[in-house]
Amino acid sequence: MALIDVVKREMSDNELCKKFPSNDLRMGSQLVVYPSQIAFFVKGGVIYDEFETGTYTLKASNIPLLNKVINLPFGGNSPFQAEVWFVNLITKLDMKWGTNASIQLEDPKYNIIVPVRAFGQYGVKVTNPKIFLKTLIGNMSDFSAEKVDRYFKGKMLSLLNALIAKKVTSDGISILEINTHLIEMSEYCNTEINVSFEKYGLELVDFSIVSINFPENDPSFVKLKAAKDLAARLKIAGRDVYQMERSFDVLETAAGNEGTMGQMVGMGAGLGVGMGVGSNMSNMASQILNTNPVTPPPLPQETQYYIYLNGQQLSGMTLQNITLFIRNGMMNSSTLVWKAGLPQWVNASQIPEIAALFNQQVPSLPPQM
Repeated sequence: MALIDVVKREMSDNELCKKFPSNDLRMGSQLVVYPSQIAFFVKGGVIYDEFETGTYTLKASNIPLLNKVINLPFGGNSPFQAEVWFVNLITKLDMKWGTNASIQLEDPKYNIIVPVRAFGQYGVKVTNPKIFLKTLIGNMSDFSAEKVDRYFKGKMLSLLNALIAKKVTSDGISILEINTHLIEMSEYCNTEINVSFEKYGLELVDFSIVSINFPENDPSFVKLKAAKDLAARLKIAGRDVYQMERSFDVLETAAGNEGTMGQMVGMGAGLGVGMGVGSNMSNMASQILNTNPVTPPPLPQETQYYIYLNGQQLSGMTLQNITLFIRNGMMNSSTLVWKAGLPQWVNASQIPEIAALFNQQVPSLPPQM
């Protein structure tokens, strides 16, 4: 095989490392190392002399380590055999990644596990060419960015699953808000994953999470959205008002049931707007069960009270309504109350008939039918 006069290697941005096709070299040949390249002389699997960007004439003085091994007895154009490897130091960008299977993430705010998938891109570059050659090349003649992707994607995705879950938990990021934290999560993952790349003389560059997706119709995601809506309602309306709304919902549900009880509750809820239904139901039950068509005397007029709860004024309240509020913990002795005849609003404890309710031992409710 003819001796080589010029040793050089043009490389694309996808090629990270490439060997010169011939081992038959000679002193006096020219070595050309292009910008963003570094060249190594290798013999017997051992890396010897290295050259940065520039043009060199090979002679004993500029390959001292290799010359000790081959110990050329000739001068001038003496032939010798060695491998020349060119490593590309340019950064390869726009490498894509995506999770093959869903990541099971537990929402730290609502404690609901939701399956998500993540997608993004990253770049890679050789930062320590000698370690890169020693650890990855072996007996191959070249090494591309696609090989890096195949070799490291499994490890990278495995780390990514744990890192995203750890970041979500440590920062208390709800899965519903996760896409607003992608930049900081990307930087965190880039730093952590790079520890594994550095062992092979590589660096992960501009690792980014482009999106984290979750199936809109997944039951766990639907449950998570419902939990967030409930939390928002409680925050806006207050827990006491929400409990009162729930009481209305129960009455409306009962009113929608078929049968006498449903009719009774429905009529009671309509007349008392859910507040005076107890007395109305009692009267109606008496009428339905009483076989003697005796006309009862008119009911006495109950005192009407005004109550100030959660920044709202409730009017037309009776002692039955107030008893329900006290039982549910929605009203205390300091709650402001007013009735006809009082010059101003007073604490509930200052009205004798209401103050007596706080001292009563309220019996527990009977079991539901």
